[in-house]
Amino acid sequence: MALNWDDLRYFLAVARAGKLTTAARRLHVDHATCSRRVAALETALAAKLFERRPQGYFLTNYGNSLMAMAEAMESQVLAAQKEVGGQDLSLSGTVRIGAPDGFTTYFLAPRIGQLTAKYPELEIQLVASPRLLSLSKREADIAISLNRPIEGKVVARKLTDYDLALFASRGYLKSAKPIRTPQDLFAHPIIGYVDDLIFAPELNYLDEIATGLRAKLQSSNLIAQMTATVAGRGVCVLPLFMTAQQPTLVRVLPKAVSLRRSFWLTVHADLRNLARMRVISDFLSSEVRKSSKTFLDDRKK
Repeated sequence: MALNWDDLRYFLAVARAGKLTTAARRLHVDHATCSRRVAALETALAAKLFERRPQGYFLTNYGNSLMAMAEAMESQVLAAQKEVGGQDLSLSGTVRIGAPDGFTTYFLAPRIGQLTAKYPELEIQLVASPRLLSLSKREADIAISLNRPIEGKVVARKLTDYDLALFASRGYLKSAKPIRTPQDLFAHPIIGYVDDLIFAPELNYLDEIATGLRAKLQSSNLIAQMTATVAGRGVCVLPLFMTAQQPTLVRVLPKAVSLRRSFWLTVHADLRNLARMRVISDFLSSEVRKSSKTFLDDRKK
């Protein structure tokens, strides 16, 4: 049986998703079609590529070997699209953007509709994730991260610096003990990240405020942390671009506590010259630049 090159698309989708239904959804086909194409590829290669388990599809040794070659072939196809000038000139198709939950919800989501309105054939998927999505595994096409990637075939540009500070609700501060120094924070419930789920060292900032300070109410989701803070459950480190929309929050120790971090935009090197990738990357950079005042503390500029 001759190998059908198009079956490799289905193989890659299943390998990356780990589930047949998820891969089928991403390819806009039904799961039966996806299963049939993977089975046809296994027959053509006379090799078992996946272990089918209740938890999903897992690559065999043969599958792992094919994965590297299939991704290399995929990269060549993308390069051919760019050189020949076909699909890379079309602002259509799907682009997945992976970004931290706070940035996605409070900055990106209200603005990204401008692009879909301008380009009706463009489908944009926003993945608000508590971890950095892998570009090499095509978990995302564009990633917003807290640091500049140093590994992988990627191209990165700095979007912006952003400032964070301590906040609490007005109601909480009225009934709580006074907070005059960072050491006073040890007498208050701190809201923050789950220690062993912190996905980037840039988020491990409590020791910068006071050595040994730990969160008593923990969540891997920054929006959940802010919601708890608004509800008066304690004191939390939050980005200024999020708290600007929360009038009930008050800055705590404004002179003593101020943190600065950065957002980076990263694209897989094989995709960066596709027209849809350039347009979206430039749009994100432009929107961040126009909103610089929402990210930075005026006193530190």
